[in-house]
Amino acid sequence: MVGDVPVGAGAPVTVQSMTVTKTADHEATLRQIYALAAAGADIVRCTCNESAAAEGLARIVPRSPVPIVADIHHQYLRALEALEAGVHCLRLNPGNIRNPKHIKLVASEALDRRVPIRIGVNGGSLHPDLYAKHGGKVTPEAMVESAQQEIAHFEDVGFDLIKISVKASSVPLMIEAYRQLAEVTDYPLHLGVTEAGPPPIGTLKATAGMATLLAEGIGDTIRYSLTTDPVEEVKAGRQLLEVMGLRERKNVDLIACPSCGRAEVDVFAIADEAMRAFGEREIPLQVAVMGCVVNGPGEARDADLGIAAGNKRGHLFVKGQNVMVVAEDEMVDTLVEWAEYIHANGAEAALDRASSTRAAARRAAQQDRDRNLNDRGDDANDTETAVSNIRMVPKSARSKPTRGRRDSE
Repeated sequence: MVGDVPVGAGAPVTVQSMTVTKTADHEATLRQIYALAAAGADIVRCTCNESAAAEGLARIVPRSPVPIVADIHHQYLRALEALEAGVHCLRLNPGNIRNPKHIKLVASEALDRRVPIRIGVNGGSLHPDLYAKHGGKVTPEAMVESAQQEIAHFEDVGFDLIKISVKASSVPLMIEAYRQLAEVTDYPLHLGVTEAGPPPIGTLKATAGMATLLAEGIGDTIRYSLTTDPVEEVKAGRQLLEVMGLRERKNVDLIACPSCGRAEVDVFAIADEAMRAFGEREIPLQVAVMGCVVNGPGEARDADLGIAAGNKRGHLFVKGQNVMVVAEDEMVDTLVEWAEYIHANGAEAALDRASSTRAAARRAAQQDRDRNLNDRGDDANDTETAVSNIRMVPKSARSKPTRGRRDSE
Protein backbone atom coordinates (compact mmCIF):
# COMPACT_ATOMS: atom_id res chain seq x y z
CA MET A 1 0.00 0.00 0.00
CA VAL A 2 1.33 3.39 -1.02
CA GLY A 3 -0.82 5.48 1.26
CA ASP A 4 -4.30 4.26 0.41
CA VAL A 5 -3.33 3.04 -3.09
CA PRO A 6 -2.71 -0.70 -3.53
CA VAL A 7 0.14 -1.75 -5.82
CA GLY A 8 0.48 -5.33 -7.04
CA ALA A 9 -1.40 -8.50 -6.07
CA GLY A 10 -4.00 -7.98 -8.77
CA ALA A 11 -4.73 -4.32 -7.98
CA PRO A 12 -5.32 -2.00 -10.96
CA VAL A 13 -2.12 -0.82 -12.61
CA THR A 14 -1.39 2.67 -11.29
CA VAL A 15 -0.04 5.79 -13.00
CA GLN A 16 2.77 7.81 -11.48
CA SER A 17 4.64 10.99 -12.33
CA MET A 18 7.13 13.29 -10.67
CA THR A 19 7.03 16.99 -9.85
CA VAL A 20 9.60 19.27 -11.47
CA THR A 21 9.29 22.09 -8.93
CA LYS A 22 11.67 22.67 -6.05
CA THR A 23 10.19 20.62 -3.23
CA ALA A 24 11.24 23.27 -0.73
CA ASP A 25 8.73 25.54 -2.50
CA HIS A 26 5.82 23.59 -1.09
CA GLU A 27 3.07 25.82 -2.50
CA ALA A 28 4.36 25.52 -6.08
CA THR A 29 4.85 21.80 -5.61
CA LEU A 30 1.34 21.34 -4.24
CA ARG A 31 -0.12 23.17 -7.22
CA GLN A 32 1.66 20.77 -9.52
CA ILE A 33 0.58 17.75 -7.49
CA TYR A 34 -3.05 18.84 -7.77
CA ALA A 35 -2.63 19.27 -11.55
CA LEU A 36 -1.16 15.77 -11.82
CA ALA A 37 -3.94 14.30 -9.70
CA ALA A 38 -6.57 16.04 -11.85
CA ALA A 39 -4.99 14.49 -14.96
CA GLY A 40 -5.28 11.02 -13.44
CA ALA A 41 -2.11 10.41 -11.42
CA ASP A 42 -2.57 7.86 -8.66
CA ILE A 43 0.81 8.50 -7.00
CA VAL A 44 3.24 11.44 -7.24
CA ARG A 45 6.97 11.48 -6.55
CA CYS A 46 8.88 14.52 -5.28
CA THR A 47 12.63 14.91 -5.02
CA CYS A 48 14.15 15.01 -1.56
CA ASN A 49 17.68 16.15 -2.29
CA GLU A 50 18.22 18.50 0.64
CA SER A 51 16.95 19.12 4.15
CA ALA A 52 14.84 22.02 2.89
CA ALA A 53 13.09 19.59 0.55
CA ALA A 54 12.29 17.29 3.48
CA GLU A 55 10.82 20.24 5.33
CA GLY A 56 8.78 21.01 2.22
CA LEU A 57 7.49 17.44 2.22
CA ALA A 58 6.30 17.85 5.81
CA ARG A 59 4.11 20.70 4.57
CA ILE A 60 3.06 18.91 1.37
CA VAL A 61 2.03 15.46 2.59
CA PRO A 62 -0.93 16.50 4.79
CA ARG A 63 -2.42 18.57 1.94
CA SER A 64 -1.74 16.27 -1.00
CA PRO A 65 -4.71 14.63 -2.79
CA VAL A 66 -2.60 11.57 -3.65
CA PRO A 67 0.14 9.56 -1.89
CA ILE A 68 3.62 11.08 -2.03
CA VAL A 69 6.86 9.23 -2.77
CA ALA A 70 10.16 10.81 -1.71
CA ASP A 71 12.91 10.40 -4.31
CA ILE A 72 16.27 9.66 -2.68
CA HIS A 73 19.58 9.17 -4.44
CA HIS A 74 22.97 9.58 -2.79
CA GLN A 75 22.30 10.62 0.80
CA TYR A 76 20.56 8.16 3.09
CA LEU A 77 19.94 10.92 5.65
CA ARG A 78 17.44 12.46 3.24
CA ALA A 79 15.48 9.20 3.40
CA LEU A 80 15.35 9.38 7.19
CA GLU A 81 14.21 13.00 7.01
CA ALA A 82 11.53 12.12 4.44
CA LEU A 83 10.20 9.42 6.76
CA GLU A 84 9.95 12.02 9.53
CA ALA A 85 8.02 14.20 7.06
CA GLY A 86 5.40 11.46 6.78
CA VAL A 87 5.83 10.41 3.15
CA HIS A 88 3.89 7.38 1.96
CA CYS A 89 6.79 5.70 0.14
CA LEU A 90 10.50 6.05 -0.55
CA ARG A 91 12.28 5.58 -3.84
CA LEU A 92 15.88 4.58 -3.22
CA ASN A 93 18.66 4.06 -5.70
CA PRO A 94 20.80 1.78 -3.55
CA GLY A 95 23.41 1.70 -6.30
CA ASN A 96 24.09 5.33 -5.45
CA ILE A 97 23.98 4.89 -1.65
CA ARG A 98 26.03 1.67 -1.78
CA ASN A 99 26.72 1.35 1.95
CA PRO A 100 24.69 -1.69 3.11
CA LYS A 101 24.57 -0.34 6.68
CA HIS A 102 22.90 2.84 5.54
CA ILE A 103 20.45 0.94 3.32
CA LYS A 104 19.50 -1.38 6.17
CA LEU A 105 19.06 1.52 8.58
CA VAL A 106 16.60 3.19 6.19
CA ALA A 107 14.77 -0.11 5.72
CA SER A 108 14.45 -0.62 9.48
CA GLU A 109 13.06 2.88 9.98
CA ALA A 110 10.62 2.42 7.10
CA LEU A 111 9.53 -0.95 8.49
CA ASP A 112 8.63 0.63 11.83
CA ARG A 113 6.33 3.03 9.96
CA ARG A 114 5.05 0.46 7.43
CA VAL A 115 6.29 2.69 4.61
CA PRO A 116 7.10 0.82 1.38
CA ILE A 117 10.28 1.36 -0.62
CA ARG A 118 10.88 1.18 -4.35
CA ILE A 119 14.28 -0.18 -5.26
CA GLY A 120 15.17 1.86 -8.32
CA VAL A 121 17.84 0.05 -10.29
CA ASN A 122 19.11 2.17 -13.16
CA GLY A 123 21.54 1.29 -15.90
CA GLY A 124 23.45 4.47 -15.19
CA SER A 125 24.19 3.70 -11.55
CA LEU A 126 25.16 0.04 -11.34
CA HIS A 127 27.86 -0.88 -8.86
CA PRO A 128 31.29 -0.85 -10.58
CA ASP A 129 31.79 -4.50 -9.67
CA LEU A 130 28.70 -5.46 -11.65
CA TYR A 131 29.92 -3.50 -14.66
CA ALA A 132 33.19 -5.38 -14.53
CA LYS A 133 31.50 -8.76 -14.01
CA HIS A 134 29.26 -8.30 -17.04
CA GLY A 135 31.85 -7.18 -19.52
CA GLY A 136 31.94 -3.48 -18.76
CA LYS A 137 28.46 -2.79 -20.03
CA VAL A 138 24.88 -2.68 -18.82
CA THR A 139 23.07 -5.95 -19.48
CA PRO A 140 19.68 -7.29 -18.37
CA GLU A 141 21.53 -9.84 -16.24
CA ALA A 142 23.56 -7.12 -14.52
CA MET A 143 20.46 -5.08 -13.71
CA VAL A 144 18.58 -8.08 -12.32
CA GLU A 145 21.59 -9.12 -10.26
CA SER A 146 21.77 -5.59 -8.86
CA ALA A 147 18.09 -5.75 -7.90
CA GLN A 148 18.58 -9.09 -6.18
CA GLN A 149 21.56 -7.78 -4.21
CA GLU A 150 19.55 -4.82 -2.99
CA ILE A 151 16.54 -6.98 -2.12
CA ALA A 152 18.84 -9.07 0.06
CA HIS A 153 19.81 -6.00 2.11
CA PHE A 154 16.14 -5.28 2.83
CA GLU A 155 15.24 -8.88 3.58
CA ASP A 156 18.14 -9.05 6.06
CA VAL A 157 16.14 -6.73 8.32
CA GLY A 158 12.79 -8.40 7.59
CA PHE A 159 11.62 -5.68 5.20
CA ASP A 160 9.35 -6.90 2.39
CA LEU A 161 7.27 -3.82 1.48
CA ILE A 162 9.18 -3.61 -1.75
CA LYS A 163 8.58 -2.46 -5.31
CA ILE A 164 11.32 -2.79 -7.91
CA SER A 165 12.24 -1.09 -11.16
CA VAL A 166 15.02 -1.91 -13.62
CA LYS A 167 14.75 1.04 -15.97
CA ALA A 168 16.92 1.70 -18.99
CA SER A 169 16.78 4.15 -21.89
CA SER A 170 17.16 1.25 -24.34
CA VAL A 171 13.76 -0.30 -24.98
CA PRO A 172 15.02 -3.83 -25.78
CA LEU A 173 17.30 -3.77 -22.73
CA MET A 174 14.49 -2.58 -20.48
CA ILE A 175 12.06 -5.21 -21.77
CA GLU A 176 14.48 -8.08 -21.29
CA ALA A 177 15.54 -6.88 -17.83
CA TYR A 178 11.94 -6.80 -16.60
CA ARG A 179 11.21 -10.18 -18.15
CA GLN A 180 14.14 -11.71 -16.31
CA LEU A 181 13.24 -9.94 -13.09
CA ALA A 182 9.66 -11.20 -13.27
CA GLU A 183 11.04 -14.75 -13.40
CA VAL A 184 12.92 -14.43 -10.10
CA THR A 185 10.71 -12.28 -7.87
CA ASP A 186 7.06 -11.78 -6.94
CA TYR A 187 7.52 -8.22 -5.69
CA PRO A 188 5.47 -5.58 -7.55
CA LEU A 189 7.25 -4.06 -10.54
CA HIS A 190 7.37 -0.39 -11.46
CA LEU A 191 7.72 -0.02 -15.25
CA GLY A 192 9.41 2.76 -17.16
CA VAL A 193 11.80 3.63 -19.97
CA THR A 194 14.10 6.12 -18.31
CA GLU A 195 15.17 9.27 -20.13
CA ALA A 196 12.81 8.47 -23.00
CA GLY A 197 13.09 12.04 -24.29
CA PRO A 198 10.54 14.54 -25.62
CA PRO A 199 7.33 13.57 -27.43
CA PRO A 200 6.55 12.14 -29.85
CA ILE A 201 9.58 9.82 -29.97
CA GLY A 202 9.83 9.64 -26.18
CA THR A 203 6.18 8.66 -25.93
CA LEU A 204 6.67 5.98 -28.58
CA LYS A 205 9.72 4.53 -26.83
CA ALA A 206 8.02 4.43 -23.45
CA THR A 207 4.85 2.94 -24.90
CA ALA A 208 6.76 0.29 -26.82
CA GLY A 209 8.52 -0.87 -23.67
CA MET A 210 5.68 -0.69 -21.17
CA ALA A 211 2.91 -1.93 -23.46
CA THR A 212 4.97 -4.98 -24.42
CA LEU A 213 5.42 -5.95 -20.78
CA LEU A 214 1.87 -5.13 -19.70
CA ALA A 215 0.55 -7.31 -22.51
CA GLU A 216 2.59 -10.15 -21.01
CA GLY A 217 1.13 -9.54 -17.55
CA ILE A 218 4.30 -7.88 -16.25
CA GLY A 219 4.04 -4.61 -14.34
CA ASP A 220 1.99 -3.11 -11.51
CA THR A 221 2.63 0.63 -11.75
CA ILE A 222 4.00 2.80 -14.56
CA ARG A 223 5.63 6.13 -15.29
CA TYR A 224 6.29 7.86 -18.61
CA SER A 225 9.66 9.61 -18.22
CA LEU A 226 9.23 12.34 -20.82
CA THR A 227 11.01 15.65 -21.41
CA THR A 228 7.81 17.68 -21.13
CA ASP A 229 5.20 18.90 -18.68
CA PRO A 230 4.63 16.00 -16.23
CA VAL A 231 0.87 16.38 -16.76
CA GLU A 232 1.50 14.99 -20.24
CA GLU A 233 3.21 11.98 -18.66
CA VAL A 234 0.08 11.26 -16.66
CA LYS A 235 -2.22 11.66 -19.65
CA ALA A 236 -0.08 9.26 -21.66
CA GLY A 237 -0.08 6.74 -18.82
CA ARG A 238 -3.85 6.88 -18.39
CA GLN A 239 -4.42 6.55 -22.10
CA LEU A 240 -2.09 3.56 -22.35
CA LEU A 241 -3.88 1.70 -19.58
CA GLU A 242 -7.30 2.57 -21.00
CA VAL A 243 -6.54 1.44 -24.56
CA MET A 244 -5.11 -1.81 -23.17
CA GLY A 245 -8.23 -2.38 -21.10
CA LEU A 246 -6.30 -2.23 -17.83
CA ARG A 247 -8.19 0.76 -16.44
CA GLU A 248 -11.71 1.96 -17.00
CA ARG A 249 -11.97 4.64 -19.65
CA LYS A 250 -12.12 8.11 -18.14
CA ASN A 251 -12.41 10.35 -21.19
CA VAL A 252 -13.59 9.95 -24.77
CA ASP A 253 -11.81 7.36 -26.90
CA LEU A 254 -11.93 9.04 -30.30
CA ILE A 255 -11.45 6.72 -33.24
CA ALA A 256 -11.25 8.02 -36.80
CA CYS A 257 -10.62 6.54 -40.22
CA PRO A 258 -7.27 7.33 -41.89
CA SER A 259 -9.19 8.87 -44.82
CA CYS A 260 -9.22 7.67 -48.42
CA GLY A 261 -10.43 8.64 -51.87
CA ARG A 262 -14.05 8.29 -50.77
CA ALA A 263 -13.83 10.86 -47.98
CA GLU A 264 -16.01 13.90 -48.62
CA VAL A 265 -14.66 16.01 -45.75
CA ASP A 266 -11.26 16.78 -44.28
CA VAL A 267 -11.26 13.90 -41.81
CA PHE A 268 -8.08 15.14 -40.14
CA ALA A 269 -9.59 18.56 -39.45
CA ILE A 270 -12.91 17.14 -38.22
CA ALA A 271 -11.13 14.68 -35.90
CA ASP A 272 -8.92 17.46 -34.50
CA GLU A 273 -11.95 19.68 -33.98
CA ALA A 274 -13.72 16.85 -32.17
CA MET A 275 -10.71 16.23 -29.91
CA ARG A 276 -10.66 19.90 -28.96
CA ALA A 277 -14.43 19.96 -28.41
CA PHE A 278 -14.36 16.96 -26.08
CA GLY A 279 -11.25 18.29 -24.35
CA GLU A 280 -11.11 17.15 -20.74
CA ARG A 281 -14.79 16.22 -20.55
CA GLU A 282 -15.07 13.01 -18.57
CA ILE A 283 -17.27 11.11 -21.02
CA PRO A 284 -16.01 7.49 -21.08
CA LEU A 285 -17.41 6.61 -24.51
CA GLN A 286 -15.88 5.48 -27.79
CA VAL A 287 -16.74 8.06 -30.45
CA ALA A 288 -16.04 7.61 -34.17
CA VAL A 289 -15.38 10.18 -36.90
CA MET A 290 -15.63 8.55 -40.34
CA GLY A 291 -14.98 10.14 -43.71
CA CYS A 292 -17.79 8.52 -45.68
CA VAL A 293 -20.92 6.39 -45.29
CA VAL A 294 -19.74 3.55 -47.53
CA ASN A 295 -17.93 1.70 -44.75
CA GLY A 296 -18.09 4.18 -41.86
CA PRO A 297 -21.01 2.96 -39.74
CA GLY A 298 -20.10 -0.68 -40.37
CA GLU A 299 -16.43 -0.33 -39.47
CA ALA A 300 -17.30 1.66 -36.35
CA ARG A 301 -20.40 -0.32 -35.36
CA ASP A 302 -18.91 -1.15 -31.98
CA ALA A 303 -18.44 2.53 -31.13
CA ASP A 304 -20.96 4.04 -28.73
CA LEU A 305 -21.50 6.93 -31.09
CA GLY A 306 -20.20 8.15 -34.42
CA ILE A 307 -20.72 10.34 -37.44
CA ALA A 308 -19.95 9.71 -41.11
CA ALA A 309 -19.75 12.41 -43.76
CA GLY A 310 -21.61 12.31 -47.04
CA ASN A 311 -22.97 14.82 -49.58
CA LYS A 312 -22.33 17.92 -47.43
CA ARG A 313 -24.03 16.38 -44.40
CA GLY A 314 -23.25 14.13 -41.49
CA HIS A 315 -24.88 10.81 -40.71
CA LEU A 316 -25.05 10.27 -36.96
CA PHE A 317 -25.12 6.68 -35.73
CA VAL A 318 -25.50 5.08 -32.28
CA LYS A 319 -24.19 1.54 -31.83
CA GLY A 320 -24.01 1.20 -35.63
CA GLN A 321 -27.58 2.37 -36.22
CA ASN A 322 -28.22 5.57 -38.20
CA VAL A 323 -30.30 7.94 -36.10
CA MET A 324 -30.28 11.35 -37.78
CA VAL A 325 -28.79 13.59 -40.46
CA VAL A 326 -27.16 16.94 -39.64
CA ALA A 327 -25.53 19.73 -41.60
CA GLU A 328 -21.79 19.31 -42.17
CA ASP A 329 -20.91 22.33 -40.02
CA GLU A 330 -22.95 20.88 -37.13
CA MET A 331 -21.24 17.48 -37.04
CA VAL A 332 -18.91 18.07 -34.09
CA ASP A 333 -21.43 19.97 -31.98
CA THR A 334 -23.95 17.16 -32.56
CA LEU A 335 -21.38 14.55 -31.54
CA VAL A 336 -20.70 16.33 -28.26
CA GLU A 337 -24.40 16.81 -27.53
CA TRP A 338 -25.25 13.15 -28.15
CA ALA A 339 -22.20 11.91 -26.29
CA GLU A 340 -23.32 13.81 -23.21
CA TYR A 341 -26.85 12.43 -23.62
CA ILE A 342 -25.64 8.82 -23.95
CA HIS A 343 -23.30 9.22 -20.99
CA ALA A 344 -26.18 10.45 -18.86
CA ASN A 345 -28.97 8.20 -20.15
CA GLY A 346 -27.49 5.23 -22.01
CA ALA A 347 -27.45 4.11 -25.65
CA GLU A 348 -30.92 2.58 -25.58
CA ALA A 349 -32.40 5.85 -24.43
CA ALA A 350 -30.56 7.60 -27.26
CA LEU A 351 -32.03 5.18 -29.80
CA ASP A 352 -35.49 5.78 -28.36
CA ARG A 353 -34.87 9.50 -28.56
CA ALA A 354 -34.27 9.15 -32.31
CA SER A 355 -37.21 6.80 -32.98
CA SER A 356 -38.91 9.36 -35.24
CA THR A 357 -35.80 10.10 -37.34
CA ARG A 358 -34.12 6.70 -37.66
CA ALA A 359 -35.98 5.52 -40.77
CA ALA A 360 -35.28 8.74 -42.65
CA ALA A 361 -31.66 8.64 -41.47
CA ARG A 362 -31.20 5.12 -42.84
CA ARG A 363 -32.66 6.14 -46.22
CA ALA A 364 -30.44 9.22 -46.42
CA ALA A 365 -27.34 7.20 -45.54
CA GLN A 366 -28.16 4.63 -48.22
CA GLN A 367 -28.66 7.38 -50.80
CA ASP A 368 -25.28 8.91 -50.03
CA ARG A 369 -23.68 5.47 -49.98
CA ASP A 370 -25.08 4.62 -53.42
CA ARG A 371 -24.12 8.02 -54.84
CA ASN A 372 -20.58 7.73 -53.54
CA LEU A 373 -20.12 4.27 -55.03
CA ASN A 374 -21.62 5.32 -58.35
CA ASP A 375 -19.43 8.41 -58.58
CA ARG A 376 -16.18 6.89 -57.42
CA GLY A 377 -16.60 3.18 -57.74
CA ASP A 378 -15.85 0.45 -55.25
CA ASP A 379 -12.12 1.09 -55.73
CA ALA A 380 -11.88 4.78 -54.93
CA ASN A 381 -8.12 4.58 -54.50
CA ASP A 382 -7.69 2.93 -57.92
CA THR A 383 -5.71 -0.02 -56.60
CA GLU A 384 -7.12 -2.44 -59.16
CA THR A 385 -5.63 -0.35 -61.99
CA ALA A 386 -2.23 -0.66 -60.35
CA VAL A 387 -2.69 -4.43 -59.96
CA SER A 388 -3.66 -4.70 -63.61
CA ASN A 389 -0.57 -2.75 -64.67
CA ILE A 390 1.63 -5.01 -62.55
CA ARG A 391 0.24 -8.06 -64.31
CA MET A 392 1.02 -6.51 -67.68
CA VAL A 393 4.73 -6.22 -66.92
CA PRO A 394 6.50 -8.84 -69.10
CA LYS A 395 7.62 -11.87 -67.18
CA SER A 396 11.11 -11.49 -68.61
CA ALA A 397 11.38 -8.00 -67.11
CA ARG A 398 10.12 -9.15 -63.71
CA SER A 399 12.63 -11.99 -63.51
CA LYS A 400 15.62 -9.97 -64.80
CA PRO A 401 18.42 -9.84 -62.17
CA THR A 402 19.00 -6.44 -60.59
CA ARG A 403 22.30 -4.63 -61.12
CA GLY A 404 25.07 -6.01 -59.00
CA ARG A 405 23.33 -9.31 -58.20
CA ARG A 406 25.16 -12.46 -59.23
CA ASP A 407 23.31 -14.79 -61.59
CA SER A 408 23.79 -17.60 -59.09
CA GLU A 409 21.66 -15.66 -56.59
